[in-house]
Amino acid sequence: MRIGINTRFLLSSKMEGFGWYTYEVVKRLVEQHPEHEFIFFFDRTYDPKFIFGKNVTPVVLHPQARHPILFYCWFEWSIKRALKKHQIDVFFSPDGYLSLGSSVPQIGVIHDLNFEHYPQDIPWQPRWYLRHFFPKFAKKATKIITVSEYSKRDICATYAIPEEKVVVGWNGASELFIPLNDNQIQVIRSENSTGKPYFIFVGALHPRKNVVRLLEAFDAFCSKNEDIDLLIVGETLWKNTQLALPEMQTETKNRIHFTGHVSQEKLTQLVGAAHSLVYVPYFEGFGIPLVEAMKCGIPIISGNRTSLPEVAGNAAIYCDPFDVTSITAKMLELVGDPALYSQLKQFSLERGMLFSWDQTAAVCWETIEGVYRSYR
Repeated sequence: MRIGINTRFLLSSKMEGFGWYTYEVVKRLVEQHPEHEFIFFFDRTYDPKFIFGKNVTPVVLHPQARHPILFYCWFEWSIKRALKKHQIDVFFSPDGYLSLGSSVPQIGVIHDLNFEHYPQDIPWQPRWYLRHFFPKFAKKATKIITVSEYSKRDICATYAIPEEKVVVGWNGASELFIPLNDNQIQVIRSENSTGKPYFIFVGALHPRKNVVRLLEAFDAFCSKNEDIDLLIVGETLWKNTQLALPEMQTETKNRIHFTGHVSQEKLTQLVGAAHSLVYVPYFEGFGIPLVEAMKCGIPIISGNRTSLPEVAGNAAIYCDPFDVTSITAKMLELVGDPALYSQLKQFSLERGMLFSWDQTAAVCWETIEGVYRSYR
């Protein structure tokens, strides 16, 4: 079988969500199936470390696809021609973008439909592209893979897609996320929060991640607790969009630490040394930071909307992400109840065992193989 894969998010300089998903899944596909050929389609010069085996042929296609007009050019001209030229049997796209003009069987991974429900959160050009083309991609796809039962229901309802066309494969988390000992925790805290315990948030500073309400909730928390800081790990998703900070007490500002984007190695340390994860997006297709926290045995305060309860299960206490008072109350509850905190640490470790990239890759492979067989 000759499998074409959209690998445009494998970027050595800065890996984000789509890039890590592509990396974790595709690396396993290549290594576990050396009898098949994989053609990787990049949109720029690639790092050789992403060529995961001798059964991989890297192909660079222009233009660099980082703008809606260039998305169209890349997928409808460059990819379409490349699929034919390289005699691809199945095209697998981890970011969900497909080539509408190609007759090759295609599998798209649609992670969520935030842009359909909260279009105001996205700049107008990508918003127009996503809302115009993703309904077409969903119908064009031979199969759709998504990351939660919530997202499956949403895709089927929003785009009138039959349930049998959509396959669910939960995300995993890196095996580097592990519990830390007390000495490690203290060293990391001394370097990042002046030695104090801290809540941690991990994610792009995008409106749906609800960081502004989180900051407002922490401001209210600070008026009742002096012992715990807040670490915000991430940066703005769109270059022309900055996070507008709410009005806060000066003391609160001194207790909030913005790290920006960090390496995965650094992230494992920051999560592992956290008091707890506070993760309250109002829309999420999965929420990988939840699993990263579970792998470290970290208690979770989670929003109660969309996919988050499905993923966090009994490892979290839940709040209304639209209610600042509710978020604050859960922070105070977790800090003030040692028995609850200890129980959540144990539940977190146990539930984390349900998630692995091996399982995600297995779902993707079964889907690729099934599509291939159906066209033979």
